[in-house]
Amino acid sequence: MSLQPLMKLRGAGLRIGIVTARFNAEIGEQLLAGARKALAEMGVEARDVAELTVPGALEIPLALQALAATEAFDALIALGCVIKGDTYHFEVVSNESASGISRVGLEFDVAIGNGVLTTLTEAQANERAAQKGFEAAQAAVEMALLQEWAHAQFGES
Repeated sequence: MSLQPLMKLRGAGLRIGIVTARFNAEIGEQLLAGARKALAEMGVEARDVAELTVPGALEIPLALQALAATEAFDALIALGCVIKGDTYHFEVVSNESASGISRVGLEFDVAIGNGVLTTLTEAQANERAAQKGFEAAQAAVEMALLQEWAHAQFGES
């Protein structure tokens, strides 16, 4: 069995919402640049992409929920960076952000590419940011296409 996507990742015609956390803004910009690059390569038109920012990773789920509730988007992308500090706060932010992002996707039946980095150092974040943004956009498009395919094959449930 080949572990390849079911279909070529063509995003033309898809509407995508991107939520980027402003905390660790330089890394957020790299994440966003990676996501924009991937979307362009998959044929998503810039006019079909809505971008917003929020203060930090904990605020990402609420913004995703607001976008999902409009039913205007085929997929959403969450971008941000949480870097470990000296306190337990890192674990709380990382876990709650990831949990909230997943909850929104399941509650609203919308594909979400999770590009929230959780790293031990700023250097690790800088090393991974552009690629993680790219991969989050790919995941969002792939899952949107998979949902479309599943609904066409098996009907809405």
